[in-house]
Amino acid sequence: MSRCGVRVGALLTGLLRDRSRSLHYGAVPRSRTPNRETADQEQVLIAIGLVLALRSREPLYVGCLMTQTIFEAAGGHQALLNLAHAWHERCLDDPIVSHAFSHGYHPQHTERLAAYWTEALGGPSAYTDSLGNETNVVRLHSGNGEHREMDERAQTCFALALDDADLPDDPRLRSTLKAYFRWATERMSAYPQSPDDVPGGLTLTRWSWNGPAQS
Repeated sequence: MSRCGVRVGALLTGLLRDRSRSLHYGAVPRSRTPNRETADQEQVLIAIGLVLALRSREPLYVGCLMTQTIFEAAGGHQALLNLAHAWHERCLDDPIVSHAFSHGYHPQHTERLAAYWTEALGGPSAYTDSLGNETNVVRLHSGNGEHREMDERAQTCFALALDDADLPDDPRLRSTLKAYFRWATERMSAYPQSPDDVPGGLTLTRWSWNGPAQS
């Protein structure tokens, strides 16, 4: 079970045990004062549990992932900094991806990358406030020709780095992070011919659990 989720089955079992065997679709035991809000909440939880149980055989969770940003669910800035370090190390060890860093890189590369991810995934806007803007980031990664194999291997490095950095193992969180990184890799590879092709005024895209929230 992830640090951020609650197994639906356990949640519902505790809820039903706390109420009574006479609980039926949110009915409140006679020994307690009826509370419409509590009964409504119980009905919602039961409905969620039933729907998810029918749709998936995987462990089921509800909880903070439904209300937190991706940044918060991942563990905050320190977790993303750990992820940036782990991914960078994986890249340097990869015989293909390492070529992207063969001409040198910023001495605070991982710190800047973590700040970028922090902002993109719902955290503070430290990157665009003081470190750079989206147009410059995309131009930095442009004009290097097509490099599909490198991009795919970079995504593999990212997936492995999630374990290296000990990020929460919640399936929804990890699939969302991988989807974001795949999208970001494609965005950074969109102008293979020249940095001059990158338009000005690009904004850093923030991601939600459902994908890009704004561009």
